[in-house]
Amino acid sequence: MHFIPRFFKDPGQSFFLFGPRGTGKSTLIKALYKDAIWIDLLKPDVLRSYLAYPERLGNLIEGQPSIKTIVIDEIQKAPQLLTMIHHLIEKKIGLKFILTGSSARKIKRMDADLLGGRAIKRELYPFMAAELGDQFDLKRALNRGLLPLLTASPNPEDTLTTYSALYIHEEVQTEGFIRNLGDFSRFLEAISFSHGAILNTANIARECEIKRKTVENYLNVLEDLLLCFKVPVFSKRATRMLSVHPKFYLFDAGLYQGLRPRGILDKPEEIEGAALEGLVAQHLRAWVQYTSQKHSLNFWRTRSGSEVDFVVYGTLGFWGIEVKNTTKIRPEDLKSLESFLEEYPEATGFLLYRGSELFKRNNILCVPVDMFLRNLVPDIGLWEHIPTPLKP
Repeated sequence: MHFIPRFFKDPGQSFFLFGPRGTGKSTLIKALYKDAIWIDLLKPDVLRSYLAYPERLGNLIEGQPSIKTIVIDEIQKAPQLLTMIHHLIEKKIGLKFILTGSSARKIKRMDADLLGGRAIKRELYPFMAAELGDQFDLKRALNRGLLPLLTASPNPEDTLTTYSALYIHEEVQTEGFIRNLGDFSRFLEAISFSHGAILNTANIARECEIKRKTVENYLNVLEDLLLCFKVPVFSKRATRMLSVHPKFYLFDAGLYQGLRPRGILDKPEEIEGAALEGLVAQHLRAWVQYTSQKHSLNFWRTRSGSEVDFVVYGTLGFWGIEVKNTTKIRPEDLKSLESFLEEYPEATGFLLYRGSELFKRNNILCVPVDMFLRNLVPDIGLWEHIPTPLKP
């Protein structure tokens, strides 16, 4: 498969690039830095040599003085190298280090040298629809997700089925993060029901028959492995009592589909609805992180139960976004957004739905979700692709 350009921007200095396995970190870096020295710590012999003798890195660079960019793939495998990297950067010989990783957990646990701010942190996410262009298919994205690993796979269904097992074996088990893999496997199934919902660790602990503290530890593992994220409540200038618990999302709709158990009592539209909300969440999260100006991603929920799925707030604008897995908009679908806009009249309200018409109702822009995702581009306001007559 040909290389698909990403929205990632070179920060102009040494940087960490974190992202779950399968997000295309190595492919991206190889395309952008063709002449770099490349050290792949996934190769056992390479890993052993640098663990035994970190000074080998300095010798390698001295042997190729014309090359100033050094890529170390999966740096979490050998965090001891960071001290040597720090030393080489301090020597101010014009070196640029690119350090990729699928987990920061081992680095944090070892209290490893994070280069004293001399390397900034960046993350790579699954494809955004606008990166794929005409290759984006909403239905396929809902069922398989948008991991480059799956896009390039000749058997994406099989790859998706084994993706979570790969993480359990290679990341969780190999690194010794979890003692009881049976408990963790049950937790993974249980947490899939929380995708797009308020996080309640007590309920998950009861369902899995494990301690709440264990659930919290498992959640920390998922976050450190970059497999999930939390969306906090939006509370700026709040005049109503608000929910205090965050919402939970697995990082990709495909991972959710792979983990979510199914039975005769499960309604397909409920599973698809959660997948759709998660797909929008992962796009908004990527937009926030890839956009140069600072923005936050939140949700809004009052104690009385009014909820707006997402609130994006920052330099480019202020938006409340509701997602509905329906082809027709009913008056009740707009109620929560209307309440939000009463509280925050400065905001613009979007309702994303599965229909094909673009229209405005009660000062709320009703936008086909497919159109919204295809036109969501970093550093451009969320409304700029809307036709002029409907712009706020």
